[in-house]
Amino acid sequence: MNSILSQKHKTLGILLLLTAVALLVHGYHPYAEDAEIYLPGVERILHPGLFPVGKEFFASHASLTIFPNLIAFFLRVTHLPMEAGLFLWHLASIFLLLLACWELSGLFFPRARARWGGVCLVAALLTIPVAGTALYIMDQYLNPRNLAAFAVIFAVTRILEKKYVRAALWLAFAGSVHPLMAAFAFSFCGLLVILERFEKQETTGVSAVTGLAIALPFGISLDPPTSPAYHAAAMRHEFHYIQLWQWYEQLGILAPVALFWWFGRVARARQWRRLELVCRALIVYDLVYFFAALVVDLPARFESLARLQPLRSLHLLYMLMFLIMGGLLGEFVLKNRAWRWVALFVPLGVGMFIAQRDLFPASAHVEWPGAAPKNEWAQAFVWIRDNTPVDAVFALDPDFMQIRGEDTIGFRCLAQRSRLADSSKDSGAVSMFPPLAEEWWTEVQGQTPWKSFRTEDFLRLKNKYSVTWVVVQQPGIVGLDCAYQNAAVRVCRIPSQW
Repeated sequence: MNSILSQKHKTLGILLLLTAVALLVHGYHPYAEDAEIYLPGVERILHPGLFPVGKEFFASHASLTIFPNLIAFFLRVTHLPMEAGLFLWHLASIFLLLLACWELSGLFFPRARARWGGVCLVAALLTIPVAGTALYIMDQYLNPRNLAAFAVIFAVTRILEKKYVRAALWLAFAGSVHPLMAAFAFSFCGLLVILERFEKQETTGVSAVTGLAIALPFGISLDPPTSPAYHAAAMRHEFHYIQLWQWYEQLGILAPVALFWWFGRVARARQWRRLELVCRALIVYDLVYFFAALVVDLPARFESLARLQPLRSLHLLYMLMFLIMGGLLGEFVLKNRAWRWVALFVPLGVGMFIAQRDLFPASAHVEWPGAAPKNEWAQAFVWIRDNTPVDAVFALDPDFMQIRGEDTIGFRCLAQRSRLADSSKDSGAVSMFPPLAEEWWTEVQGQTPWKSFRTEDFLRLKNKYSVTWVVVQQPGIVGLDCAYQNAAVRVCRIPSQW
């Protein structure tokens, strides 16, 4: 009994160490990228006076997930600062994903070296792109996908153990935080059951697609939008459309089929029956969603269906692929040779670290809670949060998140102020919720061409949209009253008239 407890403690200790290493390799950027979509919902629950303008661009997503309520409840109960709470949840999501992978690998492989090989490879590749889906296995910041990631791996594990009630609970949790990712996991779990019980029946592919249809996120209409404004928003998200992927991204769809066929043969030879079953299921799963993507992405009349993003099913597939791949490497290549583990994982970790530094060159690699931001755009956004009225309305370059050095930092989530629609994240909301298209398009066009704006253009924004402040790049615009500036930007008031 003591030896079993000692082994469990050792395993948890190693998983905690891997969590810390993963954080240091992949970095942490709490207000980057899709945090601009998800965190304002948390902030508005905590402070209802925030975002009097433009809340519809994040509220649509927030209405489909308990994520904002869950995080806000945690922060209220613990009385932690928001940055500390987000950081703890991010660490917990990494740890739980690795724990889920450890448990699942125990059903695939009998030896610890194979299990650790799989877990270590997943930890090393958390921020590797998933084909052309614009997803990572786990993002560098807290969001609903990170919570759904570990939940769906736990669900697959419980399905293989035939603990269906527990699997259903994990799927329910995943669905409550990210309905679309849970839909894919639901279809895969159903496929596992079907393959195991009714392997010779020709219902596997239909069941997978049916599972997706049943679990479609409530509130996403399938009515075909014909608006030019909607089309403009959709085209800013090329990853929705398989025909716009690069060839190597398209290869990332079908290459796993060959890998899983090979993995399945190895599993059959070793009589690893659960691993063989999962490999067969993944081949069917991959092909079903590939053909689904062809159906909804290629015909122009199905543009509205493309936003269901069938190929985001690859997120679960890639997690399982790297877990299996790492397990086979641990079993047959790395074995018990320490130098081989070092030779594989040190260069891999260094490569992932370098890639992340290139993505966020102007920010600290790990943005620790409570630390002053290194990024000059973030510094300006923090000043705005601390020094401008809660009901202030801002305008920025609609493409501000794409500016080199801005590092995709979200304005709403960090500055906690309203702004007019942007071209990046708000177009994502439009692509999922077409009724927002006309308002989005009007506001983006009203701020275009931003780089040619003069004082009269800012006054027009004030008169039309009640904009009271603007953020402009250096050297700024002559005539603006700027209350804050640094080497990158100026934060300026718009007076009633010039």
